[in-house]
Amino acid sequence: MARKKAKTPTWSDVKTALVNLDQKQLLGLVADLYRLSTENKTFLHSRFKVGGDPLSPYKKKIEDCMYPEMYSNKPISISKARKAISTYSKAVGEPVGEAELMTFFVECGNSFTVNYGDIDEAFYDSLNGMYRRAIKKVLTLPEERQREFKKRFEAIMKSSSDIGWGYHNMLSEDYYEVFPEEE
Repeated sequence: MARKKAKTPTWSDVKTALVNLDQKQLLGLVADLYRLSTENKTFLHSRFKVGGDPLSPYKKKIEDCMYPEMYSNKPISISKARKAISTYSKAVGEPVGEAELMTFFVECGNSFTVNYGDIDEAFYDSLNGMYRRAIKKVLTLPEERQREFKKRFEAIMKSSSDIGWGYHNMLSEDYYEVFPEEE
């Protein structure tokens, strides 16, 4: 006889249970979640703008993942760096901060390559994809903010001229498509 598969709980199930909690119980639950992990603490600090710069812990994570200490035996982790951006977006969702983290992601990966040599095609595809996403995000910002990022995009593109895998060509195409050379 085949066993019935147990229903996997969903957000709706949790929400139904939360509705029945009073304020003290909800605060207790959030306190438990806060103590449970550093990621939860960072999320709550960012969401409620508690402490210092809300971008700082996310930038630290991106840097650790995209430009690991050379002798630490830590690998580059594109997925963890992307997750840091996603988590910030869920916690705060502020476009300038998202653009900052996306641009920083590319700067870190680009700098790692410039300093230590070529990686592989998948790595450069990820950098190119994030570069495009960052440009798209920046184009939603006020013009004065766009100018700040434009300089950084140009610096990334120019510093990549000796990197292979078509990386520099893609950055150049993306950059000049959005920021044509002034005549």
